Amino acid sequence: MPKLIVVENPDKWKFSLQDVEVITPSKYISGEYPAETRGLKVINMCKSYQYQSLGYYVSLLAEARKHKVLPGVSTIQDLRFPSILREESQDFDDLIQSSFKHVTTDKVEFDIYFGITQQEELNKLAKQLFQYIQAPCLIATFTKRSKWVLQSIKPLSLGEVPDEDRQLLRMAVERYLLRKRDILPDRKKYDMAILVDPNDKNPPSNERAIQKFIKAGDTAGFNVEVITKDDFDELIQYDALFIRETTFVNHHTFRFAKKAQSLGLVVIDDPESILKCTNKVYLNELLTANRILTPKSYIVSKDNYKTMSTQLPYPFILKEPDGAFSKGVFKIKDEEQYKQVCKSMFEESELLIAQEFLPTTFDWRVGIINGKPLYVCKYFMAASHWQIMNWNASKKEQEEGAVETISVDQAPAGLIRTALKATALIGTGLYGVDIKEADGKFYVIEINDNPNIDAGLEDKVLKDKLYSKIMDVFINKIKEER
Repeated sequence: MPKLIVVENPDKWKFSLQDVEVITPSKYISGEYPAETRGLKVINMCKSYQYQSLGYYVSLLAEARKHKVLPGVSTIQDLRFPSILREESQDFDDLIQSSFKHVTTDKVEFDIYFGITQQEELNKLAKQLFQYIQAPCLIATFTKRSKWVLQSIKPLSLGEVPDEDRQLLRMAVERYLLRKRDILPDRKKYDMAILVDPNDKNPPSNERAIQKFIKAGDTAGFNVEVITKDDFDELIQYDALFIRETTFVNHHTFRFAKKAQSLGLVVIDDPESILKCTNKVYLNELLTANRILTPKSYIVSKDNYKTMSTQLPYPFILKEPDGAFSKGVFKIKDEEQYKQVCKSMFEESELLIAQEFLPTTFDWRVGIINGKPLYVCKYFMAASHWQIMNWNASKKEQEEGAVETISVDQAPAGLIRTALKATALIGTGLYGVDIKEADGKFYVIEINDNPNIDAGLEDKVLKDKLYSKIMDVFINKIKEER
């Protein structure tokens, strides 16, 4: 399938690239490349992305046709609000300051072509900017006051590219569109990226599990590549994204999910699932509104926290809205501790969750994918602790409790029904439902959008079949959409 470069005057595009067709915006808009060519890669290099311009409509129609377009409409919208872009650039302020530490002037301006610039010492910053503002050609301006700040970043049209940068542009677009993996003779039908964090000490999947995912993906028909947060600009090359990194909303994992979805990739975890599952305030309201049994819970705010402690007997649980891996969760034993913990937690969040404490020797975890049960585990409490993880344990081996995996058909029917009912409120992705069993009843504690799948634990019953089941879901979702 060819890739498309869209420019007003194709004669000005003087490079011949393998499997790349250069066309006018009118030809693209006319419908010659309809939705049936789903997954087509489109590079929109029109001279303007202003609202209702030809460039704007190229990107808008490309997204409607499920083509993988650069820039996307969301990027075009971002470019309209430079103040927001300047604010977001603070996420990599250290890189900005180090990039200009030897500069003696108070202003620097440079052009960026698909994440590459002529100034070698600025290429790391150029790549970072391209990850944030995914447009083919950009011109970035930085100024120095008390420190260096992003003054502006704007799209650069083909006609504005200096002659001395033409060769760099060719190399950049060639590298972007014609990666070696795209022309492998044994190329599979689809491409999958697995997003991981190599520095995470507690990833949702250990290294052996990642290798099993790769093997299962290969069998299913994927070229599988492991990527990191530095590969944001390469998402356009894939058909599917599997996030095996702990997810948060204000985080690169959410940006990856949003971008992948906008490009038409099948993505797990999808952004809606991340939004819904990572906030315990939302989950509490959702489960309660749908009459799914949960421990008695209350939303705690700065206005009501002084009286809220009378609603639950001590001890009770106090949670941050977006904690993970048993972090940001406190067992409150008395009023003095309650006030101290509230004071500290309110510095990070306006709302907290107070929840009835249900002591159990283990928590159930039911893995669900695409609306079907995948695995069932018992996570036992850490030694001499009330949680399955004890981050203050004096010995490493005492941090986690034991894990027992059982087959789905041996699990209590009520447990499975509860898990399926809860996840149906979220979506059809991959979830882990944490449930406590007390007096024969099943109480949903939370729904995780990025559940642990570690080799030797969650796969103990299904073994390699667990990984194959997940890859089959990806394949089927791609086929359904196409």
